[in-house]
Amino acid sequence: MSIVRTGRTAVARAVIAVAAAAGLLAVPAATGHATPWPGGPDGPGRAVPWPDGFGPAPWSAEPAPSEPRASAPSGVKTVSSGWNIPWGVNWLPDGTALINERDSLKLYRVTRSGARSEVKAEPHIAAFGSGASLLGIAVSPNWSRDHHIFVYHGAKNDCRIARLTFDGSRISDYTPLVTGIKRGLHNGGRIKFGPDGYLYATTGDADEPRIAQDKKSLNGKILRMTKAGKPAPGNPFGTLVYSYGHRNPEGLTWDDRGRLWETEIGEATHDELNLVKPGRNYGWPTCEGPCSTAGMTAPAHHWHPSRGVPSGLVYTDGALYVAALRGQRLWRIPVHATGIGTPVAYYADTYGRLRDVVKVPGERALWVTTDKAGKNADKVLEVKLR
Repeated sequence: MSIVRTGRTAVARAVIAVAAAAGLLAVPAATGHATPWPGGPDGPGRAVPWPDGFGPAPWSAEPAPSEPRASAPSGVKTVSSGWNIPWGVNWLPDGTALINERDSLKLYRVTRSGARSEVKAEPHIAAFGSGASLLGIAVSPNWSRDHHIFVYHGAKNDCRIARLTFDGSRISDYTPLVTGIKRGLHNGGRIKFGPDGYLYATTGDADEPRIAQDKKSLNGKILRMTKAGKPAPGNPFGTLVYSYGHRNPEGLTWDDRGRLWETEIGEATHDELNLVKPGRNYGWPTCEGPCSTAGMTAPAHHWHPSRGVPSGLVYTDGALYVAALRGQRLWRIPVHATGIGTPVAYYADTYGRLRDVVKVPGERALWVTTDKAGKNADKVLEVKLR
């Protein structure tokens, strides 16, 4: 479905404001209480075709009767405060977390109790270049042997994926693996190791929508690579590109069936949750949200930006959890063999913009980071699951 692009204009914002005033877009704020998505175009009650015939049955709005309902949030506490845009969170084998700030380029080691210590750089991450930004971070699945961590960062003229050596207190040996990813406002930036042992990365369209459809471009894609930055075996085009047609994807996770899910920030009308398969075209810029264009894959779910602008994504305990920026809430979406359940929102407008969400190893809990709350005002929150 082709959509005329106008951006999130003042007119669009005025329409949203009028609708909100009329109660058409309102979700009550809550502190631990669920607020289901209402009916309507973005509601959970409509049947959505399984993307490109994947699976034997259409998507369902409710959990399969034979499967238990997923656990749900039961409470929140602040683990750590005084942050400035903590963008990425990843775990070391000893159970401590690595958390990086986007603009300061600082990397911290954080204990479960919230105590943090800055990881020193040798040389400093100033090697990233003028105007740098530090986005996603991933710890090598073999860290205890190779002591490698991987970062996605903005440099002076491009975005890059690089490898560093981390000795437990200091990072060194900065080695660019993938360079030349165009840089703009839409940079993607999430990197994670998949269950297959390969590194996946999301890249934005760098404000040039057309290149998302160019399979020779690194932008508007999900990339899949070895730890040396080379195309992973089995990639659909023999390059780094795993899927294409993405605008600004910022979340990646795998469910317990090994399926890859991705969250994507749209332009003016819809943000997306996609079930990603190799070689598939996810529609941008031809489609934003629902898509019936031949050869393009429709999202599993979509939100209006006032409820969405999804960033971090994690799967645990039978459900996807989505951190929403503009939507300022934590979404929980049950997942079963043939579809997804009803999306439910938690903590709407309570903690501000939410950037990343990760599972706490060995515990029924999530860590969630806030975003742009103000100087030294962002937090790391712990959400207990019942």
